[in-house]
Amino acid sequence: MYNKITGTILDLFKQVIDENRLLTGVDDLTNYMHDETEDLRYLPEVVALPETPEEIAALVKICNEHHIPITPRGAGTGLSGGSLAIHGGLMIAMHRMNKIIAIDEHNLQATVESGVITEILIDVAAEKGLLYPIDPASKGSCFIGGNISHGSGGPRVVKYGTIKEYILNLQVVLATGEIIWTGANTLKYASGYNLTQLFIGSEGTLGIICKAVIKLIPKPREHVLLLASFPSNEEACEAVSAIFAKGITPSALEFMERRGISWVMEHDDIPFNLQPGMEAFLLIELDGNSMDELLLQCEELNAILEEKNCLDVLLADTALQKETLWRIRRTMPVSVKANSIYKEEDTVVPRASLPILMKGIKEIGARYGFESVCYGHAGDGNLHVNILKGHMGDDDWHHKLKEGIKEIFELTVNLGGTISGEHGIGLVQREFMSLKYSPVHMALMKGIKKVFDPNNILNTGKIF
Repeated sequence: MYNKITGTILDLFKQVIDENRLLTGVDDLTNYMHDETEDLRYLPEVVALPETPEEIAALVKICNEHHIPITPRGAGTGLSGGSLAIHGGLMIAMHRMNKIIAIDEHNLQATVESGVITEILIDVAAEKGLLYPIDPASKGSCFIGGNISHGSGGPRVVKYGTIKEYILNLQVVLATGEIIWTGANTLKYASGYNLTQLFIGSEGTLGIICKAVIKLIPKPREHVLLLASFPSNEEACEAVSAIFAKGITPSALEFMERRGISWVMEHDDIPFNLQPGMEAFLLIELDGNSMDELLLQCEELNAILEEKNCLDVLLADTALQKETLWRIRRTMPVSVKANSIYKEEDTVVPRASLPILMKGIKEIGARYGFESVCYGHAGDGNLHVNILKGHMGDDDWHHKLKEGIKEIFELTVNLGGTISGEHGIGLVQREFMSLKYSPVHMALMKGIKKVFDPNNILNTGKIF
């Protein structure tokens, strides 16, 4: 259904973008054939490195006229195969569009290009006493545009809300090559359909995000960090909803299994006193403008944790201790990957259902013969399930395992959850969409795709 990029079409590309920013050599293309999703590999035919929305628009217009598939790509840190060129075609890589255009301190807004690294925006905002709280584990390398396209989150959305609450306006190139702004640079928007929100989480299937206007908030002056240990995963998960029920809203509340911490210690040589009987951990951060108030919250928190059979609470006294504890959590995905071939699933349920989800995951693993290491953003019910190949045979890994993953998603949906909290659907989760959505729901989403991309050239094969 799609055409290959011929010499004639490549010549058309060269008319709208400097040919030095068109990659065609196999060695160059190989760098763009994978992301962080398992071991999947797909080679694009050409990679373009645009520097302006107008260059992107011109490239997209050519592709639309000649039925060339397009794969938009950010930093390549995704975990659902969203930036894989499964049909070859043109890949549009965004890393040259990396400018922070403006920080508006009066309106608490930032205007950025989509290739800005997330942590750079966080740091620039912090220098001005402002906070951008969306901080996924890959914040040091992932791009703002990719975060928006996948609905990415991170630990602090539990208090401050998801990325949907921080994106005010987007500049987008449509499949026809037209450039639009989706909304307005205002906190309120009640002027017809909210196209800005529609593009968040659309994974490059509706248009290519070039710029974003982002809401910022004042940065809290103080914060404290605690690590609570528990004798079981379920008891740690039960403590999560109890904390919120008592009126405490942490700025971060992360869950980690013992095995995950043990692997981090081996992989990164991080010093940590892992005592016998400590099987699960909650990393809890509180922030605000008064240390006295935070310490009072810590006392309340300790009482709640004791009621939930907490074994020990470590209060990080120094900046180094805080950095070490966060390093344990943020390097856990890398440590798991280093220990075993694995598949990562991104489940999310109402937080009170976390103990049931956790218990069910382990039971399903026992039936199908796989082990798992779980960690994630427990405060918002988001659990990353890392399924380990271990001693599982190749045939079971490639065939039987799929049924086990399906059961995990069925359990998640039955608990009122959904099959991805922040990683997106991309390529690897699309076959499970029907577990959550009815044929009517799916038809509506496909209809939206058809309106925005009638020739189905934008990140085709993703989500559906």
